[in-house]
Amino acid sequence: MDYIKKLRSMVGNEKVIMVIAGAFVFDGENRLLLQQRSDTGEWGLPGGFMEMDESVQETAKREVLEETGLRIKELKLFGIYSGSNYDKTFPNGDQVSMVQILFTCRDYEGQLIKQNEESLNNKFYNLEGLPKNLFSDHQAFLKDLMSDQQLPIFK
Repeated sequence: MDYIKKLRSMVGNEKVIMVIAGAFVFDGENRLLLQQRSDTGEWGLPGGFMEMDESVQETAKREVLEETGLRIKELKLFGIYSGSNYDKTFPNGDQVSMVQILFTCRDYEGQLIKQNEESLNNKFYNLEGLPKNLFSDHQAFLKDLMSDQQLPIFK
């Protein structure tokens, strides 16, 4: 049983703090990797929930590998997002207060997979030509990426 299922078996739908890690992965042409999510059909950053005994870096690396097939190497902290603006209730009623940690990565290896259980598609996009149907939870992160804010960002 994974950590989230075990936790939910104990607390039901009550609000819990969950840590999420993901990455802005760039290729050699400065294009951004986006994942078309299988749950919503929207495009977003690869990433997901931390499992027990993982570091946030390990979480980001595992999630990117699971969702895209790429093994990311060096990570740089982009930002940490937390607080009530990042609270969410999932369709099944589970409530979370999310702490989202994002990294940037330009160093990876492996073959990009197009589709799997979590991804309808994975593709690198020019920053000026991102798809219109972006995952709503990630729009603020992408806006910060396009800004000239000093890194890391803390919100």
